[in-house]
Amino acid sequence: MVSRYSIVIIVLLCVGCSVNPVTGERDFVLMSEQEELALGRQHSQQVMKAYRRYDDPELQQYVQSVGDRVARVSHRQNLIYRFTLLDSTQVNAFALPGGYIYITRGLLVYLNSEAELAAVLGHELGHVTARHSVRQHSLATTTNIIGSLIAAASGVQGAGQLTNMLGTGIVRGYGREHELEADGLGVQYLINAGYRASAMRQVISTLKNQELFDKKLAIEQGREPRAYHGVFSTHPDNDTRLQQVLSGAGASSVVSGTTGQDTTFLKKIESLTFGDSEKDGIIRGRHFYHPEMNFKLTFPSQWLILNKPNAIAASTPNNDALMQLTLEDLNKKITPKEFLRIRLGITKTLSEKPFSVGQLAGYQAIVNGKTPYGQGKVRIAVVFDGLRAFVFFATTKRADRFVEVDKQVLTSIKSFSRLNAKDRKVAKELKVVLVKVGQHNKSIKLLAKNSPITHHVEDQLRLLNDLFPNREPKLGDLIKIVR
Repeated sequence: MVSRYSIVIIVLLCVGCSVNPVTGERDFVLMSEQEELALGRQHSQQVMKAYRRYDDPELQQYVQSVGDRVARVSHRQNLIYRFTLLDSTQVNAFALPGGYIYITRGLLVYLNSEAELAAVLGHELGHVTARHSVRQHSLATTTNIIGSLIAAASGVQGAGQLTNMLGTGIVRGYGREHELEADGLGVQYLINAGYRASAMRQVISTLKNQELFDKKLAIEQGREPRAYHGVFSTHPDNDTRLQQVLSGAGASSVVSGTTGQDTTFLKKIESLTFGDSEKDGIIRGRHFYHPEMNFKLTFPSQWLILNKPNAIAASTPNNDALMQLTLEDLNKKITPKEFLRIRLGITKTLSEKPFSVGQLAGYQAIVNGKTPYGQGKVRIAVVFDGLRAFVFFATTKRADRFVEVDKQVLTSIKSFSRLNAKDRKVAKELKVVLVKVGQHNKSIKLLAKNSPITHHVEDQLRLLNDLFPNREPKLGDLIKIVR
């Protein structure tokens, strides 16, 4: 006998079908185009709360113009597409429903031709034209409904969560197919827009090289390697993607037609910021400088520093100790001690006392608390600076190392100070500069000699110029360095 739950599922599948703009076949979706556009508008506001537009109107317009050229030959030419360059070091590009497409300067800086930029934007266009996010949203919504029905019928409260997890797995699995489809669509759009289709292959190779380099760093730093589009990546393994693209749409075009340097493109991205921006703070060796907030901080020797959007974090090379600095607004006239009690909710401490950093008042304490390593001792310090509170946390994996590490952490906290004229000279953004390869700079080793890049200089210069892992530039070529 067919249950009422089966009938509901059948009804959902029947009413949730619409014609896919790309394939012309019926797809399972529970969202109209108007709802899709509204979802895109909503999510675009969230994106711009998390990111900034890169402050270069001319370069923004260039990215938009390349995107427009590709969009004009896409399957959904009725949409208005917005292509935005984000001020982020992340190597990333992504699309929202309804035509909102983003690329970070962290990815743009590694591209070497307009065709490669068009390939990135064409791939993301493929997600929009094929309504991938809408299809995933519809599948997830249906899975939640079915999960609730199963939970209600079975009385098992976890059934909804279990089915939702299964749904997420299915969505991510379909995501793999979506990525391959987006690659194929991107190749079609490249060809139709007059770009060489081999640029898609080159972009995928660029992403693969980024992953290989990050794996090398991850081993050195004792962490998990990052992946393009996140740890739980919807992008297939790059080798697989490469083979799929080569055997997909426009395959003969993909593997042929390599050209010389795109000097026009290279000149467009000259002066692009490389690495940290002054708005977010600059890392130079052990030192962190924030020109806009007018402070600097020196971390313990050999510690690895990570500049996050909402915090500055540092850890030992083997990741057995860490510290973090966050910034909080002050809303009431309270003391650092009261901040510890009221804002941080700390009432029990192992030790506590006031301290000062230069002319700035602070308060420090050691508490027992939850840490990334489990339960353990935590150093907490608060420093007031005008209308802001700088909040420091530090802990260790092993209890027997806490005293030793705590001394280093306190030294670091007390290094907090205003920037002087010399600091401001050091705390400048690195910018892309083009140089012509000649006898005096004919190798990456020679180019790396005076580079301000602080680590793996040769690797990073090779990544910038599509020479990774061990190729050398050609005499007469324009090559990207940073200054």
